[in-house]
Amino acid sequence: MDGDLFTVSKRKFGKVVELVQEDLLGVQTGRAKPALVEGVKVEAYEGSFMEVKELAGTTAPDAHSIVIKPWDPSTLEKIEKAIQKSDLGLSPVVDNDLIRISIPALTEERRKELVKQVKQKIEGGKAMLRQVRLEAKKEIDKQKDQSGISEDDIHEMYERLQKQVDEYNKELDEKEKQKEKELMAF
Repeated sequence: MDGDLFTVSKRKFGKVVELVQEDLLGVQTGRAKPALVEGVKVEAYEGSFMEVKELAGTTAPDAHSIVIKPWDPSTLEKIEKAIQKSDLGLSPVVDNDLIRISIPALTEERRKELVKQVKQKIEGGKAMLRQVRLEAKKEIDKQKDQSGISEDDIHEMYERLQKQVDEYNKELDEKEKQKEKELMAF
């Protein structure tokens, strides 16, 4: 039973880290990356919301620009408006059948704001890890009254669970340092 518990919790911890990683891709670093705009939601067709990556090809031809080429020309202006309304602070420009976005260099003040944003995202991830740990701990607690499971076994399961949590917290800390370094590098 406890082997399944740790396999399930490890999978859930991994999903949390993946989610945080995806979230961090949306943080502007002053360098053009298609991932910066690919997750923006666009009301493409009457009441149907889709992400930019589902509606267009996105490239970064150089370090300071992103080019978006919609597959359906009727979505061009809708994509432009969605990017303008997003909290990315970008100004898309329609150029014939594509959208060009110039990525401005980040000011020191903006870099510091983004570092704070990264820290918040990491803290959110750690809170999700704690929630998964709490759920797993409840499952361990249910085993206390079962025959053949001693207090030492329960204590060992708690320690094993905490080691997993520590491992994933450390991974999130690494991702935070990496993103912070990326933000402050320019």
